[in-house]
Amino acid sequence: MSAYRDPGYAGDSHVGRVRSDNEDAFLLAPPLFAVADGLGGHQAGEVASSLAIDTLLENAPRTGDAKALGRAVRRANAAVIEAAAAGRGKSGMGTTLTAVMVEGTRLSVAHVGDSRAYLLHLGTLQQLTDDHSLVADLVRQGRITPEESRVHPNRSVITRALGSDPDMMADAFEAEAAIGDRLLLATDGLTSMVADDEIEAVLATAPTPDAAVNELIDRALSAGGQDNITVVVADIGTHPRASRGSGSARRWAVRVLWVLTALAVIGGAALAARSYARSQAYVIDEAGYVAVYEGVPGVFAGFTMNERSRVTTVPVSALDPITRARLAQGIQVDGLAEALTLVETYRERAAETSPSAGP
Repeated sequence: MSAYRDPGYAGDSHVGRVRSDNEDAFLLAPPLFAVADGLGGHQAGEVASSLAIDTLLENAPRTGDAKALGRAVRRANAAVIEAAAAGRGKSGMGTTLTAVMVEGTRLSVAHVGDSRAYLLHLGTLQQLTDDHSLVADLVRQGRITPEESRVHPNRSVITRALGSDPDMMADAFEAEAAIGDRLLLATDGLTSMVADDEIEAVLATAPTPDAAVNELIDRALSAGGQDNITVVVADIGTHPRASRGSGSARRWAVRVLWVLTALAVIGGAALAARSYARSQAYVIDEAGYVAVYEGVPGVFAGFTMNERSRVTTVPVSALDPITRARLAQGIQVDGLAEALTLVETYRERAAETSPSAGP
């Protein structure tokens, strides 16, 4: 099992089969996710990557804003430089840093170095970030092929990192995903060992983020494990907005709902609490078909906190393994309209494989 996991996201790091120290670091603080690959050796890289992650968390915006996230990365750069000057770590230490904030289906990305962000979008793997490395520059110039870059003698030389240049700029941009897509952040200990088509296959078939993280690390180790391996996987649509470091906002919303329900029972205002519950919705596998419910799953103090809206004609069996696994647990969304939009997405996917998925 991965070291950190939730139904909607997971992350882990492995030292690999060659190195004695793990200089990678990662962050799971929905809606913020990040990975960092330390440089400098002799534990200085570990100082740089950990400091970058800590500083990112302290300075990241509370809502998705690529420019603000880029400023947080630049603050992390300053922190690494200041630490080296103060004798913490050592002169010349540095780190990559790739960070993504997920709000609904909108991704805010800030990136420096050759750690990567990928998106499995509607079943196809897309690399969101551009490597800041010598071989990536050569590929972009057409001087070598992507296949040649994997074995190039200078493949580990990066052209931009935190800790070396006070004026360093981060790539900062936004991207749009779809509900059911899967986000991957990884250091080059994965991407230098496992080809993109193999990564795509794992992300497309692993039933949970936890399973995907473990399988990707295992494949990197089987391929030689030449470097530290760090992997973060998050499913889009399963972890809503949250303040940094606070975990899933939806889990807090549900906890607040239980408190409101208890107060409602005590005060004789249970109907108000149930009305609040019905402002939420979820979709779930019901007897092999996608069903839509208003509310949240469960019963509290004798009150059912949900009500079935409809059972659709979309067969769960016609959907991909990831979606089937998520539907078995239920996928919570913000309101009935969003649930119905999600159903239409599933209907289109099912129609591609099963002509029986009628209206």
